Amino acid sequence: MGRLYFGDNLDILREHIPDESVDLIYLDPPFNSKRGYNLLFRTPKGHESDAQVTAFEDTWHWGEQAEREFDELTHQSNIDVAEMIQSLRRFLKESDVMAYLTMMANRLLELRRVLKPTGSLYLHCDPTASHYLKIVLDTVFGAESFQNEIVWKRASAHNDPNKYGNIHDVIFFYSRSRQRIWNPQYTAYSQEYLDAEWKILPSGRMYKVENMLDPQGKMAEYDFMGTVARWRTNHDGMMELWNAPQTEVPDSHGRIKIGRNGRPTKRCRIIFLDEMKGVPLQTWWDDIYSLRGGATERLGYPTQKPLALLERIIQASSNPGDVVLDPFCGCGTAVHAAQKLGREWIGIDITHLAIGLIEKRMKDAFPGLQFDVLGTPKDAAGAQDLAARDKYQFQWWACALVGAQPYQGKKKGADTGIDGVIYFRDEAKGAAKKIIVSVKGGEHVTRTMIADLKNTVEREKASIGLFITLTPPTKPMVSEAASAGFYVSPHHGNFPKIQILTVEGLLSGAEAPKYIDLSQGGLSFKKAKQEKQTGEQQPLF
Repeated sequence: MGRLYFGDNLDILREHIPDESVDLIYLDPPFNSKRGYNLLFRTPKGHESDAQVTAFEDTWHWGEQAEREFDELTHQSNIDVAEMIQSLRRFLKESDVMAYLTMMANRLLELRRVLKPTGSLYLHCDPTASHYLKIVLDTVFGAESFQNEIVWKRASAHNDPNKYGNIHDVIFFYSRSRQRIWNPQYTAYSQEYLDAEWKILPSGRMYKVENMLDPQGKMAEYDFMGTVARWRTNHDGMMELWNAPQTEVPDSHGRIKIGRNGRPTKRCRIIFLDEMKGVPLQTWWDDIYSLRGGATERLGYPTQKPLALLERIIQASSNPGDVVLDPFCGCGTAVHAAQKLGREWIGIDITHLAIGLIEKRMKDAFPGLQFDVLGTPKDAAGAQDLAARDKYQFQWWACALVGAQPYQGKKKGADTGIDGVIYFRDEAKGAAKKIIVSVKGGEHVTRTMIADLKNTVEREKASIGLFITLTPPTKPMVSEAASAGFYVSPHHGNFPKIQILTVEGLLSGAEAPKYIDLSQGGLSFKKAKQEKQTGEQQPLF
């Protein structure tokens, strides 16, 4: 069963993830690129693109939190890490990059702790801070634990002004020990190589003849069927090839090619393409492109990575049933790939926006899938606590309860009275219609708030308004909502124009929005393709 945690991954790792319990870690942390990433939701034709919110701000600043985490690093038991982080601070001062590296060092220490001795870690980053991250990784894991620097070519070209186009990311591959899980991966042969090296038999089967001489000249010379040479294998090995079942290759005996003199040639071993796995995967990955605007896999999350990229990593460094952890899980590509390949998984993210998106993604892709969502409110008291701590996280979480897009972000200016939007269609060929969602997490709710929502619904030309409240509505509120009348659906009856919903009722299932949506949420959110789970690597050819 999978587990999805809402919260700071440092706290979640320390409080919930035991020592040496994870087989594979993939992390794609914010790169300190000093820009915010907008999360773009679907907007039906005829509606303005108004549901844009900041998914996260990819910026770190030195402040109280950075100072606190730096102090932790200088007082923990790994002396090398303490000295490394102090040296970096002497060089970088109290800069944004130093804040970023401090955050990463603390979390990498915890990630190493939870990793099994056979486990591996893949850290995905870009050139903004990769050179510093390599130092941190070498110190936390030990330089001997470094396996590869993988270059992922994510685009064919970029028109970056006054510099070379930046088209790649870096993925650092580290292992906890030499006993790491490793399943070699292969890519297909190029057509150029096939045309140059391979011959086609009348049956259509492709073969080539391989040189059997010892490339290093260390083997002793011996006579094999009249040809004396330093063979690549011993006499018994050559006899196995000689006595193998006969093939349709002309002038051959078993798997050995015969020369005109009736003796084996030095280039004599017959191999068939359909018996080959392909080219062993190298550190240059140029066969998986990033998700572009029209990609069917794309869900709208700004830094979403292709499933194929994560599937490759998971297949190489874990086995079915193993545990995969993504501590910065964003829109959930790593946990999606893990589920698809038959692995257990743990995802952590610090925003309810991401947690809600992952929940929907996993339910769409794997209907009936059961998994735990931890750290999100499960009752009214938990919701009240979240509202008191962070009103924006509360609003995003409450919007997810009714399947609404969050409306705009923390820094979009004046309050418009809209916290969420739902698009729906109740006619087979009709235009998309809109529902306005207003969320209130305070203790005092009033009739005026309902009147404001009525005005907002009219102003926005919406069909329905949903008022979500932590506090039970008063009688004047209920009367004000009733006075708005009904939205008349062309074929499905009447629905209250203003609907008041309590958080407690939504959590218990006793309450739900009332309207008909023939698109089943497809106008508000892109639906992930339903997957067929498999633990097997797909064929290359």
